Amino acid sequence: MNPDPANDRVHWQALQSGDDTALNRLIARWERPLLAFAWRYVQDSADARDLVAETFVRLYQQRQRLRPDTNLSAWLFTTLTNLCHNQHRWRQRHPTVSLDNAGLDQANTSAMPDETPTPDEALLHNETMAALGAAIAELPHDLKTTLLLHHYEGLSYREVGAVLGCSERGVETRLYRAKQRLRLKLTDVLRTTVTT
Repeated sequence: MNPDPANDRVHWQALQSGDDTALNRLIARWERPLLAFAWRYVQDSADARDLVAETFVRLYQQRQRLRPDTNLSAWLFTTLTNLCHNQHRWRQRHPTVSLDNAGLDQANTSAMPDETPTPDEALLHNETMAALGAAIAELPHDLKTTLLLHHYEGLSYREVGAVLGCSERGVETRLYRAKQRLRLKLTDVLRTTVTT
C-alpha cells in the first residue's frame, strides 16, 4: 500500500518538529486512498470528504502526543475506520435522505468498459454493482472494514491487522467470513435478477 514509508516518516517527523507544511505533503500522499476507503464505507461523497478531513485534523492535533516511529498508514486508517464506524452508527439512529447526492454516487461505482455494452448488459452490470455495494454496506463493521482495506485499498494482511488490532490469521478469517456472506447475499440477488 505504502510504496515509500521512509518518505512518510520524513514528513511525519518534520510535522512533529513544527514544519506545518509537512501536513500538506502527507495530505497529498494519503488523501486519495483515504477518500476511496471512506466512500466505500459510507457511500456518500460529502460524508467521505468530511471524515477524511477530520482524520487529518486529528493527526495534526495529535502530532506531539504520537511517537516519532508511529506507523502512519495504520494510524490514519485506524482513525478513519473508527470515524466511519461512528458516523455509520449515528446515521442508523438518525436516518436522512440527501437530495444533493441522489443517484450521483451510485453512478460513480460502476466503471464501464471501453466497448459500449448493450442496454441489457449495462442494466445487469449496474444492478450487480448496486447489489455488491448494498451487500458490502450490510456487512458487520469488522468484516466490512477488513474487506475494504484488503481488497479495495490493497493493504496486506499484516497492514490490515495493524489497523484492526488483530493477527494476520484473524484478517484471513474475517475475509473468508465476509466473502461467504457476500456470496450468499449476491447469489440470492442475482438469481432473482436473472429470473425476473
